[in-house]
Amino acid sequence: MIYSRFWHRFLYDEGVVPTREPYAKRTAQGLILGPDGEKMSKSKGNVVDPNDVVDEYGADVLRVYVLFMGDYEKAAPWSETSVKGCKRFLDRVWALQEKLLDGETYRDEFVGLMNRTVKKVSEDIEAMKFNTAIAAMMTLINEFTDKGVNRAEYRTFLTLLNPFAPHITEEIYNNVYGVVLSEQKWAEFDESKCVDSTVEIAVQVNGKIKARIDIPADSDSEQAIAAAKANADVAAAVEGKSIIKEIYVKGRLVNIVAK
Repeated sequence: MIYSRFWHRFLYDEGVVPTREPYAKRTAQGLILGPDGEKMSKSKGNVVDPNDVVDEYGADVLRVYVLFMGDYEKAAPWSETSVKGCKRFLDRVWALQEKLLDGETYRDEFVGLMNRTVKKVSEDIEAMKFNTAIAAMMTLINEFTDKGVNRAEYRTFLTLLNPFAPHITEEIYNNVYGVVLSEQKWAEFDESKCVDSTVEIAVQVNGKIKARIDIPADSDSEQAIAAAKANADVAAAVEGKSIIKEIYVKGRLVNIVAK
């Protein structure tokens, strides 16, 4: 940082460049520490050779792990266990191409999650929050593993993962869609579809949780309380009692006081 500014200021004084500073913002990456949490050093014997990692796991696993290991600007220790976790993640991505469902649009139950993930990953890449972008994709792959994935959802997922794992995603994309992924448009999201249509809330009776229910996200107090009282466990808890108070904390809980 010192030298980049030094040389730029010199060039500015000479009239070669038009600005006093070389950049409006500069982000410095954090150190990758040895497995022992210390700065890597040959004398300490804690150096991890990236070529060895590539030979064993592949370049994409190394890329994903380095970007996932923590805040881009902070130091983080090397973890062989976490490297293996990234390998398992990419193995699951690869395996999905053999289990694709038909569909050129998102399934109804995935519309919100897909749009939120595209927004999250897109914004995190711009903000250099690569670890949280990868975490969002790991969450999405868990949903695919449980509920399957169709061609439209897989296409978007591969597009989001491509900057992090370009080799595996290019190969899968060509296998499945027959075109070059890096020549395609970036995934888009609809802001209006990034909001959950439902929300899970807790239902308490006299301060004790009796149930958790899903209600429409835009439910008002009357609707939320009615849904809570319709739950079998809640109905049993207030049976034969007089309801003294009913409180709804939007998007979080319904509390019923009964004697």
